[in-house]
Amino acid sequence: MESASGSATPAAGPATSPPPPSTSQLFGGLYARGDAAIAVGDTAWVQAMLDVEAALGGPTLDAAEIDIAQLGRDAADHASPIVPLAKRFPETHAGATSQDIIDTAMVLVARRALAPALADAEAAADAAATLARTYRDTPILGLTLLQPAVATSFGLKAAGWMTAIDEARRELASVPLAVQMGGPVGARDPAVCARVAAALGLLEPVIPWHTDRVRPARLACALGLLAGALSKVARDVTLSDTVREGVPGRGGSSAMAHKRNPVAGVSVLACTRRVPGLVATMLASMEQEHERAAGAWQAEWGTMTELLRLTGSAAAWARDLLEHLEIDGAAMRAGAGENPDLAASEELVDRALRAHRGQDEVAGKRLKWDGDSSLV
Repeated sequence: MESASGSATPAAGPATSPPPPSTSQLFGGLYARGDAAIAVGDTAWVQAMLDVEAALGGPTLDAAEIDIAQLGRDAADHASPIVPLAKRFPETHAGATSQDIIDTAMVLVARRALAPALADAEAAADAAATLARTYRDTPILGLTLLQPAVATSFGLKAAGWMTAIDEARRELASVPLAVQMGGPVGARDPAVCARVAAALGLLEPVIPWHTDRVRPARLACALGLLAGALSKVARDVTLSDTVREGVPGRGGSSAMAHKRNPVAGVSVLACTRRVPGLVATMLASMEQEHERAAGAWQAEWGTMTELLRLTGSAAAWARDLLEHLEIDGAAMRAGAGENPDLAASEELVDRALRAHRGQDEVAGKRLKWDGDSSLV
């Protein structure tokens, strides 16, 4: 086995942080890998709510000043954490409603979580690009319906992974993230929304979206696309006997000492398998009653949190997987047969790599707003 560069595999995988306190300490290492998980924890949510209140003119507070456990207990009495939290902002909260604060906080949480998730996805795509370039003419037997087909190149397979990740992260980075500041029934002066949008560096919507849930549903669907693209890579790796993960000391079995299990691939799939149901919940929650939903809106909070956490974790695991993949080129060539016809594989790899390089400028602009209040 060799790494994509042809050199020895690194001695250890990238350093990992323990899961944030608001996630499971037992399973968080799998479901909450990477910095996106930290950005959607309870502390991050409370900080986002405080930031929205500050944008309305309230004092600047730190989430460390808040007893989050007590806030959660108080929230249970009102089906909203904002009712008790707003008592800290008696002068400036007036005119806003719980939904204004929570919706805008959700957008802030999403923006802060998407930055590391997209960075990990970009790194995963770059690692796939290295594989595509290195193995552009390495033949491998293609499989259709899981049955032997004809030869292709491993470089083209990797280029397919890269292109799917690029397309998905482009869709996710293009989702417009806007303030929600409509007041009790969505009729608040739009000047307030413009001021909050400028203060937070978010976009200003044409009108409030308190019961128009296209925006959160679009974000959920874009997260689902990225999760799906990453799952394809992981599934291919777990089904292959010519590629394997190259992190020494990882992937052991409690019963079979000789095994090296594909930990990163399995972890990607464990995260992404849960995503479609969460996306479906966000779509189902678009049906909202009149000027404030009774249940559907509240269902979004935890659902979006899990979507961001799981997709971010999948991106971090996929980066780990692709950056440490070992390739058995000799076995690939042997399995493809004598004088395999790779058709246009090399040309297609080159086309994909050119397109990938063209994504650099787009990626560099992702999630960077300058306070522009253009209506979206």
